[in-house]
Amino acid sequence: MALVLQLLSLLLTRAHGDAGAALVSRPGDRVNLSCVGVSHPIRWAWAPSFPACQGLSKGRRPILWASASGIPTVPPLLPFAGRLRSLDPAVRRLELLVGVGDSGTFICKGHQEEESRTLLHVLGDTADCRPPGPTHGSVYPQVFIPLLGAGLALGLGALGVTWWLRSSICESGGPDSGRGGGGPRDSRGPGPRPGGAEPAVRRPGPHGPQEAPPAVFHGPC
Repeated sequence: MALVLQLLSLLLTRAHGDAGAALVSRPGDRVNLSCVGVSHPIRWAWAPSFPACQGLSKGRRPILWASASGIPTVPPLLPFAGRLRSLDPAVRRLELLVGVGDSGTFICKGHQEEESRTLLHVLGDTADCRPPGPTHGSVYPQVFIPLLGAGLALGLGALGVTWWLRSSICESGGPDSGRGGGGPRDSRGPGPRPGGAEPAVRRPGPHGPQEAPPAVFHGPC
């Protein structure tokens, strides 16, 4: 099968891009694209076979223009920048250093809107591909979102445990409620009075002994 493809590539390459020709090549090869049957070529266009693989839309896009100065113009932002050059000032013949994703139809147009087409297929190019995209933007969310969810779950779990412990302490009457045998306290003995208030303390003053306001103890609840 590989030998058949090599022979097919050799036979088709000899066409050098004649009108309606089809070329089969590999990345790294150099192919010639010829404009046949067009009297005065003025520009070349390219219609990719698998535009989604290159992040492009369907349709033609200009790749080279003829110039009055004799130096053809190649847009610097196109995929062929640095790989496509004209072999003559009239832009009848081009040389392309083939790269991955170059499969498509190369169209030469003239003043009278006549066209010459060459179909190029790069071995390895298929429609089963993934459109290029920012890798950092696709990886970071996949890592960050699960971590955020795990942190949120841990925070909610800790909050629930804290609330449960507080509720248990309040229901049992505080952490020291079970100490001292559980019997009722003597109202005349030391310790806080019922309601959490300490007995009033008399303090000397300029007008005689004065009672200080009772101290109120607040428990954890």
